[in-house]
Amino acid sequence: MFNILTKRELAPSIFEMRVHAPRVAASAQPGQFLIVRTDEEGERIPLTICDFNREEGWVTIVTQIVGYSSGRICAMEPGDAFADLTGPLGRPSDILEMSDEELRIHKFLFVAGGVGTAPVYPQVKWLHEHGVEADVIIGAKTKGLFTYVDEMKQVGRVHLCTDDGSEGFHGMVTGLIEQLIEKEGREFDRCVVIGPMIMMKFASLTTKKYNLPTVVSLNALMVDGTGMCGACRVTVDGQTRFTCVDGPEFDGHLVDYDEAMRRQNMYRGNPKTDITKHQNCKCHG
Repeated sequence: MFNILTKRELAPSIFEMRVHAPRVAASAQPGQFLIVRTDEEGERIPLTICDFNREEGWVTIVTQIVGYSSGRICAMEPGDAFADLTGPLGRPSDILEMSDEELRIHKFLFVAGGVGTAPVYPQVKWLHEHGVEADVIIGAKTKGLFTYVDEMKQVGRVHLCTDDGSEGFHGMVTGLIEQLIEKEGREFDRCVVIGPMIMMKFASLTTKKYNLPTVVSLNALMVDGTGMCGACRVTVDGQTRFTCVDGPEFDGHLVDYDEAMRRQNMYRGNPKTDITKHQNCKCHG
């Protein structure tokens, strides 16, 4: 049974859950994801593994209410159990392939937008555990939408920015990247960007100006998580790749973001994913 052990609201409509899943926790690595179903008739939802504890046998997931299925997940409470939880899936972050000596000569910059802070956290935490302190930009529309800031400050150097200027740098993450490099003279040789597709596109365009190698984690729509259905296919450097088995991380300077966003838009208005058609979900009460 994949029981929910704890639940907390990180920000409006964004919830963190700790789930009992010993076999997943035993094999999980930063950068990987899992797929959950609330019940036998539930939709398969891919969620990044945000944290894990091998000894205690739990994994942490973060879900934002954007549709009916995510709303059903967020309506669950401690003691409830997922019908299915499959993982870990996808390829771990390639930073795990580096030796401690290699890690320490690199200067890492992470850029997180929205709920992208949750999947950034395990990578920054892993680096911290290996003696590397990374810089982390966390962006949000307003300060009330920040997540994982306190946790991130314990493992990295955090730079906040908000669209409305309510906290930190006033502007987009792209502007803060430019400020750190141009005005503050920071030097980086590797960047990881996770967040909304449009943010990853423009962050990658910004880092390309500085010849800064950039990795993005694509939150494409998935169905089976094994590469069989093709729902998560993306074009990277002119080649068709599958996010669930070839990723989820790819070279951010080679991704065809416009195609990926068009594919995402194909699902908008679908009654199964349109939250406005399911206002009676108890998670809105």
